[in-house]
Amino acid sequence: MPAMERKQYNATIWLLGSLAAIGPFSIDMYLPGFPAIAVDLSTDMAHVGLTLTSYFVGISVGQIAYGPLMDRFGRKKPLMLGLIVYIVAALGCALSPSVSVLITLRFFLALGGCVGMAGSRAVVRDLFSGREIARALSALVMVFGVAPIVAPTMGGLVVKTFGWRFIFVALAAIGVAVLVALSRFLRETKGEDTSISLHPKNVVVEYLRLFREPAFVTYAFVSAATAGGFLAYISGSAFVYMKLFGFTETQFGWMYSANAVGLIAASQINRFWLRMLDSARILRIVAAIQFCLVAVLFALPLNEFIGTAGFIGLIFCYLFLFGFVNPNTMALALHPFTRNAGSASALIGCIQMVGGASASGLVSYLYNGTAMPMIWVMAGCTGVTLLVLGGSGLLMKGEPENLVADI
Repeated sequence: MPAMERKQYNATIWLLGSLAAIGPFSIDMYLPGFPAIAVDLSTDMAHVGLTLTSYFVGISVGQIAYGPLMDRFGRKKPLMLGLIVYIVAALGCALSPSVSVLITLRFFLALGGCVGMAGSRAVVRDLFSGREIARALSALVMVFGVAPIVAPTMGGLVVKTFGWRFIFVALAAIGVAVLVALSRFLRETKGEDTSISLHPKNVVVEYLRLFREPAFVTYAFVSAATAGGFLAYISGSAFVYMKLFGFTETQFGWMYSANAVGLIAASQINRFWLRMLDSARILRIVAAIQFCLVAVLFALPLNEFIGTAGFIGLIFCYLFLFGFVNPNTMALALHPFTRNAGSASALIGCIQMVGGASASGLVSYLYNGTAMPMIWVMAGCTGVTLLVLGGSGLLMKGEPENLVADI
């Protein structure tokens, strides 16, 4: 690829990665402010936790709404609209007089911010084909994967120095910066399509049509199962590390960051692995290894046989492999679509959230004071992934040939 094209590719990846990072950044950055929010708004931690719940609801609803908009009006206008909603909602959160107002505004914050999650994947599908989709998505992980590493630390510093309200001022400033960069540097990758109706009935029918594509159904279920395994860990990890193993908040933060670094590293290794194997084969290999790792945790009494160090090592390897799963799953799910790639990207994002939220809730429901509920759900989700991949005849056919020159 000529130098100018490579430069343009890198700039596009960084911009799309920044768009995709807004969603996770808006979660991880404000978590350190929970105690301060509860005190300032005269409420308890349970009600502050509802601001996280409303955010996840907003992400699910928002992605479904943006899909048809991006297919109808192109990518850029809905992306800019979503960022404007995000900025206004962030400023509203900073001025919230009560926790109920904050809960409501966090919903709208997610409603605006999630456009970057669906939009970045749709733009990648517009620009690339074949396994290049997976390689570009892996590059995106390198950018937005920084969010869980730096966001909690930044949030803690902001809370300590300025107070929790300035977290949302900072998020609004980030939204403004991304909006300006988007308006100036991202070219439209899909023109308007007046044949796409925004009537609710037609939108529902269009989404249902996506399920007629066998590849989408297969990898949508794989995506939901893998997201479930990941969020099962997120849901149970604080209890396991801090209550059972006695880690401090700082030690837990370092553990969280180390796992995020592993995810980023794997996503970059995936880009090179794709030069030798297709996405479907990589998925089968990785899912099998993940299942073996979690099976060890599932089968052996934790403290007696593997200890804390062994548990941490197995979990790190399990999470490391997610860096291979998500880009390849998304690439294979989106590959059949061009005209309605925005809707496909939005729907698979929503399905991911449903799977993840269900697994997270199951960990809480099964709580018994040990690490086993987290491990049970992780094992179950990984087992479902293997069953879906192994039972799909599509995977035996591999994937379409790469239609874009290697980058």
